[in-house]
Amino acid sequence: MASKASIVFAHGLWADGSCFGKLIPALQSEGHEVYSSQHGLDSLEGDVACVTRAINHVPGPVVLVGHSYGGTLITKAGTHDRVGALVYIAALAPDEDETSQDQQNKFAPTPVFQNIDITDGRIWLREAGLADFCGDLPAAEQKLVWATGAVPVPDLFTQQVPGTAWRTKPSWYIVANNDRTVNPDLERAAAERMGAKTYAVDSSHVPMLSHPDVVLDAIRDAAKSLEA
Repeated sequence: MASKASIVFAHGLWADGSCFGKLIPALQSEGHEVYSSQHGLDSLEGDVACVTRAINHVPGPVVLVGHSYGGTLITKAGTHDRVGALVYIAALAPDEDETSQDQQNKFAPTPVFQNIDITDGRIWLREAGLADFCGDLPAAEQKLVWATGAVPVPDLFTQQVPGTAWRTKPSWYIVANNDRTVNPDLERAAAERMGAKTYAVDSSHVPMLSHPDVVLDAIRDAAKSLEA
């Protein structure tokens, strides 16, 4: 085993790799190789391939960290033999017979989807939707999130590729109790289903920005499990 695990991040909708900007410097200062996948939300297959390239780019063993739809990506890409642990942040984690949308359909819809527009073949978050996405951040940070977010194709959540890494690999899960984008009941059920070590925090959908210390604790714990 390497002396320090590498950390690979996978972002979700209306986000990019900068959403992990409060985590990356701390992990780098502790000696971890860190890389954040920059995928375009054009297709599930393409996004999984992008995360896989990021895994290949860093030395193993790898802790794979996914936020929101990024949880679907780490569930698929995490079957890679160099991935040793998975960390889910307010994330989807569909089983082999589910799509991301199938998993969401089992729970009540969340308010954020009342503030979206479909134009130019993409699903755009309205500025009014920031309250449901990242409403516990200062106003300036909310505007930064809105300005840097990647925009998904409309059928992204109904696409499917094989792979369910949490069935065979140890998992950690951060539940955002005040989430208005992914239903917190979905998050709790997902964490229980995968047998994850679970952290709960009174956060919006972006605990890596509003409560970075909690998320760092989970990532550090996952990394230590690979460095023993």
